[in-house]
Amino acid sequence: MHPFPPPQIAANELRPGRYWYVIAAAIAVVLIVLGVALGVYRLDKALGAVDTGHQFANGDTVTVRLDQDGEKAIWTKDPGPGDGRECAISGPGHPRLTDSGADVTLTSGDTWHLLYTAKVSQTGDYAVTCSSMAPSRYAFGNSLHMTALTIGLVLAIALPVLGIGICVAIVLITALRRSSHRKRLLAERYGYGGRPPVHPGLVPYRPGP
Repeated sequence: MHPFPPPQIAANELRPGRYWYVIAAAIAVVLIVLGVALGVYRLDKALGAVDTGHQFANGDTVTVRLDQDGEKAIWTKDPGPGDGRECAISGPGHPRLTDSGADVTLTSGDTWHLLYTAKVSQTGDYAVTCSSMAPSRYAFGNSLHMTALTIGLVLAIALPVLGIGICVAIVLITALRRSSHRKRLLAERYGYGGRPPVHPGLVPYRPGP
């Protein structure tokens, strides 16, 4: 007497197809790559905000070209407390320097503090002079918007987490639906519960505990 082998259903008969596992993995990979790329871009932009290759000192008058719609910032190196750093700007129209309004500090080899943001009414060349009660170094650079930087870094973390979550959800749903489909096919082909038919003189297969 030989037991019947357990009933088998070919994997390619089950629905949904296994390609959903590939789709889940692809979604996770894409969102992880996007998150990493966004994080690297935001950090690189922040760390490169200061043009450290063109520094100037107290009393130096430097000429910089400013665009009407652009934003240029003045950064100061290793600021100390109460050193009274001030800058002045002159040029066409009515240029002005506005306080950054936030304590923004970058550390990349040296520590740079955002001092002023230049506002101009027309594109042109402008003269800038800075002074303080202590020896100081200055440099032009980009004005950092902390809100945009924070949102970018949050998205850089959220996108990979979202990708992994979507991947896990698709895998679980696909696995459960394929398991349900397998049970339904077994019931249709072998009767309720998917048990193989029992013939006289043969011992039906029963899996162990």
